[in-house]
Amino acid sequence: MRVTIDVVPLLVRSAGVKNYLYYWTQHLRQESRGVDIRLFPFLGELSRFSEPGLLDHEDSVVHPMMTHARLGVLFLLNRIPSDAIGWMDPGIDLFHTSKLLNPPRRAKLTATVHDFTCWVMPETHSPANVAADKAFAERILKRADGLIAVSEATRGDAVRLLNLPPEKIRVIHHGIADMFFRATAADAEAVRSRHGLHRPYLLFVGTIEPRKNVDLLLNAYQGLPPSIREEFELVLAGPAGWAQRATTARLRQLSPGTRYLGYVAEHDLAGLFAGATAFVYPSLYEGFGFPVAQAMAAGTPVITSAVSALPEIAGGAAILIDPRSETELQDAMRNLLTSPGRRAQLIELGRSNARRFSWTECARQSLRFFEEVVG
Repeated sequence: MRVTIDVVPLLVRSAGVKNYLYYWTQHLRQESRGVDIRLFPFLGELSRFSEPGLLDHEDSVVHPMMTHARLGVLFLLNRIPSDAIGWMDPGIDLFHTSKLLNPPRRAKLTATVHDFTCWVMPETHSPANVAADKAFAERILKRADGLIAVSEATRGDAVRLLNLPPEKIRVIHHGIADMFFRATAADAEAVRSRHGLHRPYLLFVGTIEPRKNVDLLLNAYQGLPPSIREEFELVLAGPAGWAQRATTARLRQLSPGTRYLGYVAEHDLAGLFAGATAFVYPSLYEGFGFPVAQAMAAGTPVITSAVSALPEIAGGAAILIDPRSETELQDAMRNLLTSPGRRAQLIELGRSNARRFSWTECARQSLRFFEEVVG
């Protein structure tokens, strides 16, 4: 069986989807057992970026000239309906698409459904993103032979919002990279030293964009008693996203007790999580929520939202709050930061829960799904 996977997000700035494709395709190839896994647009083995710590969410996985050429190919294929991919590679049995809207006609078609933010909370995305996601739903999701959903919550949204048949959608959770499970006290100390983190800290990791609810987090932290803020900093890591100029300006003002690190490279993330006293993620909507599972794998207690896929991923191992309630978030932070026993309990529960998320198992389930779709 020959499977071609559209990995165009590896060529552009991307967070969760890029993370998924980077690790997923590596493990698909490791577990393929005779299945020919190819990457579109013609990315070969990605040998330059074979080590997990080298994933860069801000840059392409290939040279800029090669990136522009491949994005040009994608632009043309999406605007000139044709079966060019089918003619170039006539042996494809299944095409799994991410960005290509005119996949080969003679192959089975699948895609991964990550979230439905553009339907549920369109105000948290640019109009262009909303239009692109809805076009993808009409041209791909509604005609695909099978779909992977990254959570039961996302599968439910697909059925509810697009009226897709539930039997066409397979739930396959993401994995978590091994380096998060292996993070040590030495890794944590090295990251603290590199980033000048000299006090215990409460951590947030994510793109600074409306959906991540960063302003509510900042307000809740500032409302904590001075004694807690003097002991624990609030550290935020992540690139600036869409429509958050006021929030990023607020972060860069360096209010007392708050540190904004900007984008933190993948190889530093495990140590950053492991060094935190607690991780807080009051997102308004997630299709999966990588940072929650990563924090748990690194042995960090978690506070997150009781909405969308987050309770499913947290698996009873986190404190869940209403992400619209500043008071509820503030109470959860205060209680966790002042209770070493509760933190120890959540660390144990979190490590156990995080073991559910294996890239090897994700790849094996995906290969079985491909085989069933091809028949």
